[in-house]
Amino acid sequence: MTFSEIISYIDGEIAWGPVLLVLLFGVGLYFSFRTGFLQFRKFGFTMKNTIGKVFSGKKAEKGELTPWQAVTTALAATVGTGNIAGVTGAIAIGGPGAVFWMWISALLGMVTKYAEVVLAVKYRERNAAGERVGGPMYYIKNGLGQKWKWMAVLFALLGGLASFGIGNATQVNSIASSITNAIDAFGGNTGGATITLFGSTFTVAALIIGIIVALIVALVILGGLKAVGKVTEKLVPFMSIVYILAALVFIGFNFPQIGTVFGMIFKGAFDPQAAIGGAVGITIMTAVQKGVSRGCFSNEAGLGSAPIAHASSSETDPVKQGVYGIFEVFMDTIVICTLTSLVVLCGQTSGIISINWGSGADGTLVAASLSGVFGSKVSVLIIAVCLSLFALSTIISWSLYGARCFEFVTGEKGAKVYRVLFVFVIIFGAVMSLDDVWNIASALNGFMAIPNLVALLLLSPVVIKLTKEFFDKKKEKVQDGD
Repeated sequence: MTFSEIISYIDGEIAWGPVLLVLLFGVGLYFSFRTGFLQFRKFGFTMKNTIGKVFSGKKAEKGELTPWQAVTTALAATVGTGNIAGVTGAIAIGGPGAVFWMWISALLGMVTKYAEVVLAVKYRERNAAGERVGGPMYYIKNGLGQKWKWMAVLFALLGGLASFGIGNATQVNSIASSITNAIDAFGGNTGGATITLFGSTFTVAALIIGIIVALIVALVILGGLKAVGKVTEKLVPFMSIVYILAALVFIGFNFPQIGTVFGMIFKGAFDPQAAIGGAVGITIMTAVQKGVSRGCFSNEAGLGSAPIAHASSSETDPVKQGVYGIFEVFMDTIVICTLTSLVVLCGQTSGIISINWGSGADGTLVAASLSGVFGSKVSVLIIAVCLSLFALSTIISWSLYGARCFEFVTGEKGAKVYRVLFVFVIIFGAVMSLDDVWNIASALNGFMAIPNLVALLLLSPVVIKLTKEFFDKKKEKVQDGD
């Protein structure tokens, strides 16, 4: 086997194999039953206390983020290339049925992320700089005790290493390719001037884009925690609205195809061959694996990364911050990933694009589909802007996640070294070939989820207790007329 084949096998068969799939579904089901399916039962409460309080004006103390800044920082990391390129790849490789399993994993993932955030706020600490820090490594150490610290260190190491790939190189590479595609579409020639270095050939345009992104991220990182929060709270709503509106306009023009598309999704979940009308080797297991892994890659429920941002919130009640986790997964997967799925599948059924079933695909397929309504130039520009903003916000947030992971293991000095390395990786990521990097990063994501999911199960009594106490108190207040 070649190196690429080995990495692909580790990613697909080990990291995202049956063990992790069972853990992800199992933990989601367990918390759903134990909380009385809180993600559905309290969905109105969740919307009222998340999106309904965007303009509450709540201030944060030094070393903290407002609850909304915390959720936009987490959303900035989750709403990334996975929402466009990741979803498109899942559909192409796993068939339309992958969308169904992506939905199932998200519906269960809502309460999984809720539990992660509750524990992150419950067991967080203050670091030497006075900032609130938390996440799986802290709730493992403080919740399970010192004998489990090895698992906390393991998570931090895997999370820190994963940040260089999934939160950095893969993201900036998508920015570079989407921008160069847009420039070429408008008559530019980004492939004209190339450089060969260490056996890798890349364009000057990609290098320049990498340097610009590195400078932007460096400036934000130098500004500290507050700067990250201020950038993401403005970037996330804007980029989400632009993409959602473009997708809705396209779907509106192709509305007659919606019934056929949903039929393909539900049929493909249990009979992939019937959904696409051909024997291309897509099995139910492929649909499940791609739907769950890409969905989890996008919304990060169960990975343990997003709680690191939520731990910095000024909110003192774990449950109040926890419902933001439900909102995140809903917004990321049920809304944005679904829109991408409908754009791609409507494009396929209306004949605008042709999906090569069983093979990989990326954001260019979304742009090609949108061209049926907006034209090739405008659609490429839409994807370039949206994908670049999605990826940039992800890089900024993952710089925080990785720094917190390295800080846990090495202290603040190690975190400073990490930040410098992180910025330099951005430049390399823009110009390097990422076929293997995607698989390595995906595998690290899968492996970091395992200690986090184990910790969630072991600490589940804490989550159930805090949830019951919070909603019992709310019920008493209603009964007392408060």
